[in-house]
Amino acid sequence: MEETVSFCGRVLTASELNLVRQIIADFPRLSQAELAYTICELMEWRRPNGKLKNPECVGWLQKWQQQALPALPELRVTKPRGAHRLLAHDPHTDPQPPLRGRLVDYQPLHLQLIEDLPGRRLFQQYIQRYHPLGYRVPYGAQLRYLVRTRSQDALACLLFTSAAWKMAPRDRWIGWNDQARQANLSHVVNNARFLILPWVEVPHLASHVLSLAARRLLTDWQAAYGVEPLLLETLVDRPYTGTCYRAANWICVGQTQGRGRMDRTHEAQGSAKDILLYPLESHWRQRLCQPPAPRLCHALTGEIP
Repeated sequence: MEETVSFCGRVLTASELNLVRQIIADFPRLSQAELAYTICELMEWRRPNGKLKNPECVGWLQKWQQQALPALPELRVTKPRGAHRLLAHDPHTDPQPPLRGRLVDYQPLHLQLIEDLPGRRLFQQYIQRYHPLGYRVPYGAQLRYLVRTRSQDALACLLFTSAAWKMAPRDRWIGWNDQARQANLSHVVNNARFLILPWVEVPHLASHVLSLAARRLLTDWQAAYGVEPLLLETLVDRPYTGTCYRAANWICVGQTQGRGRMDRTHEAQGSAKDILLYPLESHWRQRLCQPPAPRLCHALTGEIP
């Protein structure tokens, strides 16, 4: 009997698995990204806003190979995994004169949603140059922000992405079972990077930015992906303690096992991280724990679509 294979919580049927095998066998010269695009189109793997789940599918194909599931042709890798090579440093990301003073002196702050290529390159370089973890290509859904003053000085960067698939302390704290998690995980959003630029020395800025971003994300995430965010999560590497998150009322619910969200083989040896969560509305737990809606049978075949 074949091992059960699922994609984003949906168990694939034998015919769907055979279709994936056929696509890979018929198009051996396609890159992983091209294969993922083709598979998502044929399988109708889409987000609520209609966009294909290409990034998730690429990771799924790589996981499939690593877990010794039914034999597949070798996938052609056209780009190294992990961070993309960045362009030469833009002078705009060079260290600036210190920005000091009271928070009120810089208000109101503006959260600029990054949607164009120059903005993405600027964002990448800030993160690569000044964040302790550097820049890595985000997994799944993602939104980027630059925090600016009225005079357009950049103060901070935030990256929000799809939530981690499983984290035992988070899942216990929410109180959901596997079925509810699979059905409602898209309502959890991960704050993957948060950077106050190193020349910015403004007390209480970080917690204030987190509060602004939480309110702004409610609208922007739903507009981009058609899903209402109900809960934010972030992982804080030790020895950092997440002081600014705690000051913004985020809640520490435990620690990770130290493998990282992309460790599919359970072999990577990383460091444990604190898991902090921030609910975005009053009935978040009730809504996240709702069981999945019953699926309607296909009118002609009687199969579950």
